This record gives sequence, structure tokens and C-alpha cells, in this order.
Amino acid sequence: MPEDNVAAVVEVLLFVSDKPLTLEQIKNALDNLETSEIRRVIEGLNSGYEQSNRGIRIAEIAGGFQMITVPWVAPFLKKLYKQRHVERLSRPALETLAIIAYKQPVTKTEISSLRNVNIDGVMSTLLDKDLIRIVGRKKAPGRPRVYGTTRQFMEHFGLKSLEDLPKIENFPDINSMKEVVADNEATASQNTTAASVSAVEQKGEA
Repeated sequence: MPEDNVAAVVEVLLFVSDKPLTLEQIKNALDNLETSEIRRVIEGLNSGYEQSNRGIRIAEIAGGFQMITVPWVAPFLKKLYKQRHVERLSRPALETLAIIAYKQPVTKTEISSLRNVNIDGVMSTLLDKDLIRIVGRKKAPGRPRVYGTTRQFMEHFGLKSLEDLPKIENFPDINSMKEVVADNEATASQNTTAASVSAVEQKGEA
């Protein structure tokens, strides 16, 4: 396949996918083209977007690649989607998730002591959404379960890895840590919505 065609196919695969695609997934769709070549094609696409000041980029998120929008177009996206409902996590869910993200592995009792409320319902919601998971048991009386975040968590917040989270030592208190998680969710939602929605709308028009 000519190189231009390879770039076009990779671009389309990323455009229509609502989840980050791994190099292996792209490789399988391209008759097993080497992953190093696919990565080079993605880098070339990104360079082209930057040089022509396009409104999209390809970001490495949670072990895969996904099209996102550049930050400066956020105000225009807000105007376009102000009538659309974008599902966001509740404040209690964000607060609990912030604690788990930065303190993991952490027990339910430890989370409750920081929030000073019952978190059974919130924990159930986060587990159902696959944002957290049980990662083991603590070596303590009763062997309580300990929780950590998932790959879905990184996708939801647009993170390449947990190393992309702002350093916890930069926060003066737990509340500022919660604010960062809330801000990250809002930013990730704005950045990843446009391409997937456009693809769905185009399918509807076809």
C-alpha cells in the first residue's frame, strides 16, 4: 500500500474510533504493517496538523492513540455542544476518585476517613463505570480490599499514564487535589468529544 494511503487509513481509523486504538489494533487493520512504521505515520500526521495549525491532534492515551482537539478551540466547542448533555461524574464521585487516584492502593475505610461520609453508593458507581477496580487486599486485620484506578480511568481523563497526574506534593490540601481531577475531567471531555461526535453524525447522514 502506498505510504499516502497508509496515512489516510490510520487517520480514518483514529477518526471513527471512540476509544484509543493500540498500535496492535491498527496493525491488524493494516495487514500487519510493523508497529514502528505505524508510530512513524502517526508522528507524521501530527506534524502535519501542527504545521498547518489544524484544530486536531493525535494523543497517546492509556496505551493507545486517539484524536483530540487542541485546547484553544474549547470555547467554540462549548458553544456548539451547549445544548447537548455530556455525562459527567457527580461531585461526590469525583472527590472519591481523586482520593483513589492519588492514594492508591487504598481501602474503603481510608477513603471514608478522608471524606467523612458513607461512600458505598459512590464506590459502586465507580466500579460499575470501570473507573476503579479491586487490586488486592491489605495486610491488616480483616484483610480489607484495596482499590486502584483502571485503564478506563486514564481514557476518561485523557491520560497517557498515571505519571501524567499532577504531583500530589503540589497540593496544599485534599480539596485542591479534588479540583484538579474535576478540571481534568472537563478538559478531557471537551478534547475528545468533537471527533467522535462528528463521526457519528456523518454515519447518520450516510
